[in-house]
Amino acid sequence: MTDATALSETIRPDTTVAAFLADRPLRGVSGSFTVASACHRMRDDDIGALVVVEARRLVGIVTERDVAVRVIAGHRDPHLTLVREVMTRDPRTIAAEASLADAHALMRVGGFRHLPVMRGGEVVGMISLRDIPPGTAQAPGAPAGAPTDPA
Repeated sequence: MTDATALSETIRPDTTVAAFLADRPLRGVSGSFTVASACHRMRDDDIGALVVVEARRLVGIVTERDVAVRVIAGHRDPHLTLVREVMTRDPRTIAAEASLADAHALMRVGGFRHLPVMRGGEVVGMISLRDIPPGTAQAPGAPAGAPTDPA
């Protein structure tokens, strides 16, 4: 049995996002960070996105795609460009009490891979599509292989 198989067998689709992320620290930056600094943090933490927080309020996320499209392809200097200039503003979020299946469905339908997790108006984490173990995205009671996206 592979580690991924073992993990997916222990994680249920109705597991809450908060429970799944319980041992993971929130990783983020302020909008005044340079893109280069944000990229160093993503590299060091081996993640593809960071929440952007100002005065304890979620204002956006900065992703690898934001950097590629808005900085590199836009011929901007990552050492001079600020995160607030290129971040994805007002991203979709999910409640900490939502299920992994709900998070998976929201990301699939929305066409994005990173989803900030909220509790009472405060960002408490970020889940990535790649975080969700294979098979975990099944809706509770759905047969294996059933689609998780709403019709």
